[in-house]
Amino acid sequence: YDISYLRAVPNFTVMAPKDEGELQRMLVTSIHHSGPCAIRIPRGEGEGVPLAEEGFETLEIGRGELLTDGDDLLIVAYGSMVYPALATAGLLQERGVRAAVINARFLRPLDEALIRPLAQRIGRVVTMEEGALPAGFGAAVVECLSDHGLLVPVLRLGIPDQLVDHASPKQSKEALGLTPAQMAERILERFGASLILESRQALAV
Repeated sequence: YDISYLRAVPNFTVMAPKDEGELQRMLVTSIHHSGPCAIRIPRGEGEGVPLAEEGFETLEIGRGELLTDGDDLLIVAYGSMVYPALATAGLLQERGVRAAVINARFLRPLDEALIRPLAQRIGRVVTMEEGALPAGFGAAVVECLSDHGLLVPVLRLGIPDQLVDHASPKQSKEALGLTPAQMAERILERFGASLILESRQALAV
């Protein structure tokens, strides 16, 4: 529930790394930043990426990154859901659906300048978070789009409004339908055959 209450605090920087390397950079960023910061570090193991031993680089506050581009679907992922988002995009690619994937990095401030143009161009958005959906990261993305008049369909994937039994991160994701295979199916169910049809039509041009 930390995402839900921290995003409401004014002038508070809230971020979550996709892996150990990005965590290093966020720690350095928080040290150099003049305001209060929170870094969300989930339970479980990291991704196993190599760590820098010197020359740590800071991150630009509020700047996400586009990891893959695509024309059929925009996936905006936060923290520990970034690698599952990439895996989900790979499964969708096998079905002919080309997904753009954003690593949001920051919940507050949200990189609206990156998200809005892609959402407007693509017209379908999926958010992924390992946190509660009410007032969560996905809600922040929906508010960002709505506040600028972008009324595009959004599927929010995360923890529903219920108490979750204690388990390992892997077991919890499976129980909540947050594995790449489960999320790919939920995306196809939500957006229907039109997603695949438009993708095939684009490939035929």
